[in-house]
Amino acid sequence: MSTERFPALTPEQMSPRQKEIADLIAGGPRGGIRGPFIAFMHHPELANLVQQLGEHLRFKSTLPPALIELAILIAARHWTCQYEWFAHERVARNSTDLPDAIIRAIQLGQIPGEMDADQRTVHDFVVGVFKYGAPNDAVHDAMATRFGRQGVLDLLATCGYYSLIAMVLNTARPALPEGTVPPLREKL
Repeated sequence: MSTERFPALTPEQMSPRQKEIADLIAGGPRGGIRGPFIAFMHHPELANLVQQLGEHLRFKSTLPPALIELAILIAARHWTCQYEWFAHERVARNSTDLPDAIIRAIQLGQIPGEMDADQRTVHDFVVGVFKYGAPNDAVHDAMATRFGRQGVLDLLATCGYYSLIAMVLNTARPALPEGTVPPLREKL
């Protein structure tokens, strides 16, 4: 079913606080209200808190952008979040050097074959978090050694944040651009 549950609010429909938060989000690095923030605008205080965390994780993280996008794509695949995948596959392709082979493998629910050490560490960390609730000791230690405790926390927060975003998007049901085929197949 593709019926949107949280319609976009026009400026005339927004309260002063909603307008304030909409202007804040649109004036930041996102450049506009789209995706999950269409739904979040129905709760401006929550929208403000969520956008602050997301801005840090996406634009100020201790991790490089390609590794952040790798983690986001794994989250999108885990939750079969079509909109999140659609949006972040484009970001990964247009703004990072994340290889096509890695993107395609994750899209298909497979473990990518060739990854460098950083990609492997982030991949295994995120998969461990989603599968077991935490990475195993060896993966945690590799992540901490390479990126420090701040990197570990940024990656954990990225897993949680993009899980929240996937759940909001899957519940809100925003439409993909017209003519777009859903990029992820349902899990078996």
